[in-house]
Amino acid sequence: MEYTTLGETGLAVSQLCYGTWRFGKETDGVVETDREEAHEILDACREQGINFIDTANVYGDPNGTAEEYIGEWLEDHDREEYVLASKVYFPFDGWGEPGPNDSGLGRKHIRAQIEGTLDRLGTDYLDLYYIHRWDDDTPIVETMRTLTDLVREGRVNYLGASTMAAWQLTKALWQSDSEGLERFDVTQPRVNAIYYDEVSDYLDVCGDQDLAVCPYSPLEGGFLTGKYERAGDDPNDVISPDGSRGSLSGMSVDESDWAVLEEVEAVADELDATPAQVALRWLIDQREFTCVPIVGARSPDQLAENVGAVELELSDDQFDRIDEAR
Repeated sequence: MEYTTLGETGLAVSQLCYGTWRFGKETDGVVETDREEAHEILDACREQGINFIDTANVYGDPNGTAEEYIGEWLEDHDREEYVLASKVYFPFDGWGEPGPNDSGLGRKHIRAQIEGTLDRLGTDYLDLYYIHRWDDDTPIVETMRTLTDLVREGRVNYLGASTMAAWQLTKALWQSDSEGLERFDVTQPRVNAIYYDEVSDYLDVCGDQDLAVCPYSPLEGGFLTGKYERAGDDPNDVISPDGSRGSLSGMSVDESDWAVLEEVEAVADELDATPAQVALRWLIDQREFTCVPIVGARSPDQLAENVGAVELELSDDQFDRIDEAR
């Protein structure tokens, strides 16, 4: 495993982050990744050198289950070897029916949720705390003051921002700078070789402000693994493997998506790699900002394939061909 400094922080993290959104998640009454499977995958992360674990207070059914799985696993491991990230914003159902202050980014909700997160993870502090979404109902200055208090109390080391508009991210950074508050160092948008132009303004802010980017859905829901096939002239005529996300919920695909996949597959053939590995390496190689993709492998074998991306080397020409295919 190769390690990189996470933006302007002092954190050294693996070039891939492991995302735990499937831990304890129920789909049609079936748990996608149960406790035993979660611990097996975390063992595999350790073996592969992944030290960066991403979760959220609302992951799992009931909410908090993913954090509990991680906390139980950490009881038998050295917490200091790992960089732990969690999030706050959404209503939390792990304590029963949510009340009027049980969501958002107000001081009361953030204070309550950090206590629960730390308790479930079995740790005194988080390395990284994201706001999961923007809160239109709470002034951003209140949110940043509350988060700043958590940093200065030693409960959180660094702050992150997940999905939001470029202007919202810019406003939060300006508010922190003007008020002398802690600022966001890391972002977590949806970004991949297909879904990039839609968030280009956001990424421009990240590059200009030296923010690290930890993309979720780096393989566009599995599309960039190459497991989907085109079935006809309509780009939305897709042949999906049984049990895949596309077969379960449908996909919306256009001509440029297929063009990107074709180029990713061509580069994979040239490097004797898989399309997933090439798509992940393309993100790691971003030139304007530090990029650490979040992978959500379902098994140790799938995780090992993902980790193979770290060993690849894309030429400038290969990188540009994928970039220009969009």
